[in-house]
Amino acid sequence: MKGTMMNRRTWLTLALAATTTTMMAAGIPDRPEKLPVKPLVYDAPNPADYRTVLKSGPVAYVVPDRELPLVNISILVRTGDYLDPKGKEGLASLTGYLLSKGGIGSKTAEELDERLAFLAAHLNSGVSDSQGTVSLNLLSKDLDEGLQILREVLTEPKFQDDKIALRKQQLLQGMKQRNDDSSGIEFRERRFLIYGDDFYLNQHPTADSINSITQADLKEFHHKWFHPGNFIVAVNGDFDRAEMTAKLEKLFGDWPYKGEKPAAVPSNVTFAKPGIYLVDKDVNQGRVSLLLPGVFRDDPDYFAITVMNDILGGGGFTSRIVNRVRSDEGLAYSAGSGFPGGVYYRGAFLAVFQSKSGTVPYATSLVKEELEKMATAPVTEEELNTSKRSYIDTFPQNFATAAQVAGTFASDELTGRYAKEPTYWKTFRDKVNAVTAEDVKRVAKKYLTTDKVAILVVGKKEDILKGHPNHAVKLTDLSKGPLIDVPLRDPLTMKPMTK
Repeated sequence: MKGTMMNRRTWLTLALAATTTTMMAAGIPDRPEKLPVKPLVYDAPNPADYRTVLKSGPVAYVVPDRELPLVNISILVRTGDYLDPKGKEGLASLTGYLLSKGGIGSKTAEELDERLAFLAAHLNSGVSDSQGTVSLNLLSKDLDEGLQILREVLTEPKFQDDKIALRKQQLLQGMKQRNDDSSGIEFRERRFLIYGDDFYLNQHPTADSINSITQADLKEFHHKWFHPGNFIVAVNGDFDRAEMTAKLEKLFGDWPYKGEKPAAVPSNVTFAKPGIYLVDKDVNQGRVSLLLPGVFRDDPDYFAITVMNDILGGGGFTSRIVNRVRSDEGLAYSAGSGFPGGVYYRGAFLAVFQSKSGTVPYATSLVKEELEKMATAPVTEEELNTSKRSYIDTFPQNFATAAQVAGTFASDELTGRYAKEPTYWKTFRDKVNAVTAEDVKRVAKKYLTTDKVAILVVGKKEDILKGHPNHAVKLTDLSKGPLIDVPLRDPLTMKPMTK
């Protein structure tokens, strides 16, 4: 047996050597990473090729795709939570939810659900902080009936009393759980620090505001904002482009009411003062957010910031924060950073992680240290190249489907990117590729100003302040600002509670 094994090994060695010799003679590299790779040639789609201004008002992006017998229609609406009247917080969201679930002129909510199920169609609607959406997905053979249903959803929503009552009950039940999850508390308080108490994102629905909303309020909100002048349309699927355009003209023609043009989304953000903001919550792990003021997405520094953040903490396992806090020290399972550019108001930088209560101070000091390193020393050529390639090489994935093409361009239309920079996607990769190590260092020094950082911690106060016996770091040493106790908020009124 032993002799047989030796013969096999000898044979394999000789065979591999012969194969390697043959490959080298044929000019084939001996290592996969040595294989020559041709540069990817990919031209981003041109939004103008799909853009149509309908006579009835909306701008539509119409993208035919015959691969499947399906049609997707998505209508973006210029509306949002910021239009909630004072004392009626939650009205926009409730209106958006019930548009597709509260019945229409010719059908009760139950009849509508039954018909959509028969057609294997999916109808959804909603209103978020700065836009509304109504979408329909169905088989192309049922398009005409689907468009008739969509027309009624947009013009004749019934807002059935029983559906209003049910949704209110669901919302109130959800409110009671606002303080149950530390991640929800962190998200909520982070917004207060980034935008300020008076910003519209922090005007939360309460039990009183939800209970005060009537059917008349829903109909008034709908009539004001849901009309063709406020619509941007994305359509893709199995159709002829000219025929679909004609159908859209009919869908939005002869609107039964005039509607209004909404005011601009507010931009009056007020960033928190430097300090440590601590929410005492009896949980095993502390949740930490390091926050700094941000930029708009059209800031000249945006692309350098994007690459910088990717190297710092946005690039997953290749990023510094992940490697330092998670891989090297084993202090957190989840860690990273984000630096999105704001559309209507400034965004914010945030570095986040979760760690055991006792190691929260030490882990926070490591993250803060990585921020400071970004601003004092150039990144390596390998880091820079890895980050830039990740954006450049994956760029085609932004337009992998017809739905992505239509949806991306419709979103750009709604947010004003197309009007301001119609060639944004055409020049995207060139702008990423132009970022240098010096650019990264410059924007890190400009924006990662750790003396201005607001540190939010949600966790067990006593254990967090005690720290860890193996690490002589105190949370209060990490900011020149004060330690501020942030009370939990009453889940039904959102007012701070006293112990």
